[in-house]
This record gives sequence, structure tokens and C-alpha cells, in this order.
Amino acid sequence: MRISALCVSLLALACFTAALAVPAAAEDFNVAVAANFTNPATDIAKAFEEETGHKPVLSFGSTGNFKTQIQNGAPFVILLAADTKTPQELEEGGFAVAGSRFTYAKGALVLWSSTPGYVDPEGEVLKKNEFRFLAVANPDLAPYGFAGHEFLQKWGLLPGIESKIVTGNNISDTFQAVNSGNAELGLIAWSQVCKDGNLTSGSVFKVPADLYSPILQDAALLKGGSDSEAAKAFLDYLKTNPKALEIIVSYGYELPAK
Repeated sequence: MRISALCVSLLALACFTAALAVPAAAEDFNVAVAANFTNPATDIAKAFEEETGHKPVLSFGSTGNFKTQIQNGAPFVILLAADTKTPQELEEGGFAVAGSRFTYAKGALVLWSSTPGYVDPEGEVLKKNEFRFLAVANPDLAPYGFAGHEFLQKWGLLPGIESKIVTGNNISDTFQAVNSGNAELGLIAWSQVCKDGNLTSGSVFKVPADLYSPILQDAALLKGGSDSEAAKAFLDYLKTNPKALEIIVSYGYELPAK
């Protein structure tokens, strides 16, 4: 009898220990990602899933379109915006969790051509105005498009080249217009053609930062994710994990000041 009782106790202890070792059920959750952050978000999501088992399901597009979708009930639990204004407005409207916003990256605007040597380091190719088309994202929907128009206005070029501007819904559309050859030039995010601080293809002019408003990009936990521990863990990972921060920097972004 004593041996049987001991076996039962040991079995119960083993079952209890095994139960403690079983991780919480993996969770899939929907993340709306500003198009400029496509590459780093993809890498970060992969690393996060490998470490935690939770799967961020990423959708890419313009911040302005995501705002409308979220207000109309789209099932996103996180927004990685390309600005600070949109997450703030969503919080003020009750669509994002109060106090969850933080800046995860500072972006940079560049003039890019898929043709090596076409763009000079000073951006004089714009002033010569010998190109057919310049691709720029919609300034009403995409913060990088707004920054692009700011730059063109400050350089006094907008009136002379406005008829040559091809407008993309988001920064990915803008990149594709140039990459496909439909436009010789495009004002895009540095992150789209940068890896480990180096240009990956074509030719580029890095627009001086004082010629457009700072592109601070904020993340926010949306109301639909208020009870999602996986979503909260992903935001914490994005904000503090050394691997995630390393990925962000590798695509040419600056990290926010502490």
C-alpha cells in the first residue's frame, strides 16, 4: 500500500511539473504596418515568433488608410504607424489603449532611382528637371509623401515639376513605380533601399533632414488587443529587445532618444 501511494504521489507530481512546463497557447494577432516599415517588421515578426511561438500577422499599407480601417472596425490589435499624429488621434477617439503609444523609429527620406549613377549625391538631377516622372506617395495618406512635398516646396521645385509627379497610395507603390521603370525618380523611405547602412541598388540622394519635418513613427496597442498578452509582448519586444532594435537600425532608421 505504501509503495502504491508513493507511486500515485510521484505520478501526480510529474503531471503537475509537466503542466507547468507547457507554454501558454500560441496566439496569432493582426498588426497594421506602415508600408515603409515592411522589411524590418517582417524580420522582427519572424524573430519574435521563433522566440515566443506567437505569430504576428502583418498587413502593409498607408497610415491614413489604416486609420480609416481601424475606425471602421478592422480587426487589427496593433498599429505601427509612419507618424505620431495618427496613433494619438486613434487614442483620443477611443480606438487605441491610453498610454500604449511610443516612438519606435525615426525615418529618413531619400530621392532614389533604380538606375545606378542616375541620381547624383547632391540631388541636382531634380533641379535639372530632365526626367519624365517623379513618384511621390499621397501626402494625405502617407507621412513620407507629406515629407516629400515639404522638401520639394522648400527647394522651390514643386510648381515646376508638379505635372510630372506620379502619386502612389503608399510608399510601397511609390517604390514599385520607380523599380519598374515607370518613373525615373521617386521620393521614398531610406529603409526601402538600405541594408546595414548601405544602398542595396540604384542611386540615391539623402534628403537633408532640415528640409522636411521629422518622421517619427509611433506604435500603439489598439482596443482589440487590450486583452492580448501576445500583442503586448510584441510591442515590448519592438521597444526593448536588442535584436529588434538591431534590425531597426540595420534598415537605416534612427532609434528614438531615451
